[in-house]
Amino acid sequence: MRVSPLAATLGTLLIVFAATLAAVYLPLYTMHDAPSDAWRRGTALEEAGRQRYIANGCTYCHSQYVRLQDWGEGAERFAQSGDYFLQSPPLLGSERTGPDLSEEGGEHGDDWHVAHFTNPRFTRPLSLMPRFAWEGPAGTEALTAYVQSLGGKNAEARVAAQRRWRADALAAFREGPDGNVTWLHSRIPEGWRRLPSPYPASEASLRRGEAIYLQSCVGCHGPVGDGRGPAAPFLEPTPLNFTTLGRHLEDGKWIGGILYYQIMNGVTVTAMTYFKKDLESAKIWDVGNFIAAYFIGHRDDRLPSVGIPASYEGREAPREASPGGAR
Repeated sequence: MRVSPLAATLGTLLIVFAATLAAVYLPLYTMHDAPSDAWRRGTALEEAGRQRYIANGCTYCHSQYVRLQDWGEGAERFAQSGDYFLQSPPLLGSERTGPDLSEEGGEHGDDWHVAHFTNPRFTRPLSLMPRFAWEGPAGTEALTAYVQSLGGKNAEARVAAQRRWRADALAAFREGPDGNVTWLHSRIPEGWRRLPSPYPASEASLRRGEAIYLQSCVGCHGPVGDGRGPAAPFLEPTPLNFTTLGRHLEDGKWIGGILYYQIMNGVTVTAMTYFKKDLESAKIWDVGNFIAAYFIGHRDDRLPSVGIPASYEGREAPREASPGGAR
């Protein structure tokens, strides 16, 4: 079949028209020129940070919109066109090499972001993000302000909560290690403080826990758990020194539930982030076993097994109950 020049031209124009309609006019028609309930106008410092964000090409790796299929990853809300009111250009991003940042504001404290921009491996040991230490204090401050604004009014509320509780955390930290640990433990519900590790600290569990610690925790808590990781100089309160916790554990007192709760939920007013979206339950227990056994010198898994053990645990000798509790 032969195609005449006229037919080829008309066909090409039809394809271009259809593509323009689908990619330009249809989205434009569905957009509403009004702010969403979460939108707020940025400050001068936040706008300066936005310009640094654009100049550094952060949109190449980070998106700022939550799609329907992202809901399962724990996002707070779907993106709305009004979230990008007066933004030119809207920084939607097209790649998700790094996490989506549309609700990043208030997820971490300011000092965590300063450490992260200085060297992302300080806070995320496996991060692919390049260093931005060359931005200097002024550039880092602007970038931090911008990232803390993402999420609009929702982020504003989270940042306010961080700063409201920060005074209490700093006061406890300045009391010294004992006062700090007492305050931290008092923030944990009683039921969790009485919960031992349900999984044995087997050799396999400790090796899994070590791998998770090196992937997620070593940047702040350090290779020997003393709170002197490379991120520590940027953080206040500084990361917890696990090696001092042993004296807080009397005979019969457990640490498994305490570690699990704080790893899962983080400590909102400090740089200790939550890992409930990053680690499955079994991995949190494994890293807790590793921290307890190697840094605290404590084992609280010597209780009678109950229920059906997890399939990966394999065949092990049954655990015996200790009359005085765990040791």
